[in-house]
Amino acid sequence: MLSNKNTVNYTLTGLFAAMIAIMTAYICHIPYGANGGYIHFGDALIYLAAVLLPRPYALAAAAIGGGLADLLTAPLWMPATIIIKMLITLPFTSKPDKVLSVRNMLAPLAAAAISATGYYLAEGILFGSFLSPIASLLGSAVQSGGSAVIFIALALAMDKVKIKSRIGKGVQS
Repeated sequence: MLSNKNTVNYTLTGLFAAMIAIMTAYICHIPYGANGGYIHFGDALIYLAAVLLPRPYALAAAAIGGGLADLLTAPLWMPATIIIKMLITLPFTSKPDKVLSVRNMLAPLAAAAISATGYYLAEGILFGSFLSPIASLLGSAVQSGGSAVIFIALALAMDKVKIKSRIGKGVQS
């Protein structure tokens, strides 16, 4: 029998995975370039999952949500996306009582670097050139910057209503 803590964690993981997939694949989904890439703000929800869920659950939500979005829109990118989206959760922490701790305010910068580097390498491997992916870096910067702004706005709102205490200690590992 699952404990209440596990039930909350599994439920939130599934909800985040679904929201990440929808936000990435359909809401503010802006294709750019000839490589199948697109700008989206689903990473903002990955950042929130990384702050609200224990690490293994955040990793799962990011991988499932990002992977499903690519399966629906750009399947060639799915393997790289699963790895990259899991990696961008790592700079964040779910330990403090607030969503927007100092570490979590700075974490989107590290996540942007991880994402840009990951997709640059993936594009170079997929298309056989490490010169052409340079053109995609601007899209990565827009996507990461927009996701950071959305994350900070949502985090401020969540801290205002004390979301971490409302969802309880059940989500902490």
